[in-house]
Amino acid sequence: MSQSKKQSSSFNRRDFLKTGALSGLFLGSGAFLNGCSSQTTKKTKPGDVKNIIFLVSDGMSTGTLTATDQLLRARYDRPSHWISLYEQGRVNRGLMDMTSATSVVTDSAAAACSWGCGRRMINGRVNIDENDQPVKPILKICKEAGKSTGLVTTATVTHATPAGFAANVIDRGDEQTIALQYLDREYDVILGGGARHMDSNRREDGRDLFAEFASAGYHVAKTKSEMEAHQGRQKLLGTFYSGHLPYNIDHIHSEDYLNTIPTLAEMTEKALSTLSLNPEGFIVQIEGARVDHAAHSNDVSGLIYDQIAFDDAVAAAVAFAENRDDTLIIITTDHGNANPALNGAGPYYNSSADMFSQVADFKQSTGWLLHQLNENSSVSQIREMVEHVTTLQIKAQEAEYLQRALAGRYQAIYSPMSGASQVMGQILANYTAFNWVGDAHTSDYVELAAMGAGQEYIGAFTRNTDLFDLMVELTGMHAYAAS
Repeated sequence: MSQSKKQSSSFNRRDFLKTGALSGLFLGSGAFLNGCSSQTTKKTKPGDVKNIIFLVSDGMSTGTLTATDQLLRARYDRPSHWISLYEQGRVNRGLMDMTSATSVVTDSAAAACSWGCGRRMINGRVNIDENDQPVKPILKICKEAGKSTGLVTTATVTHATPAGFAANVIDRGDEQTIALQYLDREYDVILGGGARHMDSNRREDGRDLFAEFASAGYHVAKTKSEMEAHQGRQKLLGTFYSGHLPYNIDHIHSEDYLNTIPTLAEMTEKALSTLSLNPEGFIVQIEGARVDHAAHSNDVSGLIYDQIAFDDAVAAAVAFAENRDDTLIIITTDHGNANPALNGAGPYYNSSADMFSQVADFKQSTGWLLHQLNENSSVSQIREMVEHVTTLQIKAQEAEYLQRALAGRYQAIYSPMSGASQVMGQILANYTAFNWVGDAHTSDYVELAAMGAGQEYIGAFTRNTDLFDLMVELTGMHAYAAS
């Protein structure tokens, strides 16, 4: 499909930004039809929205959202916060098309940029168009408009999804340059992993970005307690791990992690309390990044518990926005990944829920488990380690399959499923009934929900780039975006 044909499927962005034509805009073909409550009867006008909280569960397939809610109900007798919003009719909800400029299957960079600059990008680029020209990202627009800006993630803070709201590089992997752009653009709150991209001993240019951020007026935090010590409107940089933050399932079983690394919800609360001190308002992106990583690895406990951590961040955002009429919360994902789901088991499918509930007894992620093993591990060692981590007693033949995969000698008929983590995922599926179709991103239309001021503009089906235009117009920043 040509670029001109793609553009014709949506309203004209240039005219929208030029005229501020919010009065005629409904995102999707079914506005006011999904999850509407009494809160949606008021028509939000341009400039009515002061704050936007944009929550992204990266790589979340619908099966992930569903299974997490089902596990919470089965084991903890409560729904997920996300699904609870659906049950209470507090959101407008629809599906969203996340196609990139060059592929129906998007990567995280192109997906985030579609929201962050309103253009469909080539996979792998961050706000650099097909003519190699930079496109202004939304957090830069916010700074020019006098608003505060924030990025919160469980990945490295310079990873593709946060960068899609904030940076301009031709290669998403150029995280050292992205870190420099954050410093130059003085984004207000930056929280997550990625200390290695700030460390003079790890950077190719030898620059000490921790010191440079501090010199630029930032409170620099490397631990949870240092983050909690931050006060007032001072800009805040917090990087709590060298790379991505540990999976939540590993976090909650490590006293050291619990003491030194904040949860996504804790980082969210800190970001919101800081950013909201600006009377002009703020925009913040909050990402549950490791849902995607766990899906790539077919890691059921990594996936579900990181989705729970994201869900807790949703609750923190909702608590902030309660009784406010100036804040829009957007909850979504950038793409599906591996399409996991709870499958039927037994002649009448009755055993599926009981099998899956065993995931609540897992002590660590698959990544942690496999790190304890190697190609020389014996079948008995593999079985003992799996039982220690999961309480499950796998069969000797299953351990042999994993042994071969660890040594690179296993070949599945569908070749992407030949790696050790994928084989482990298939083994655990025999006991949990939770299985995967692959290990990569999918083309699924994704969940999109909105709550608060402006939620009425979300309809049944939305093009990804339309969210940028909606955010810019609702916050009254279209003049800064058009410049």
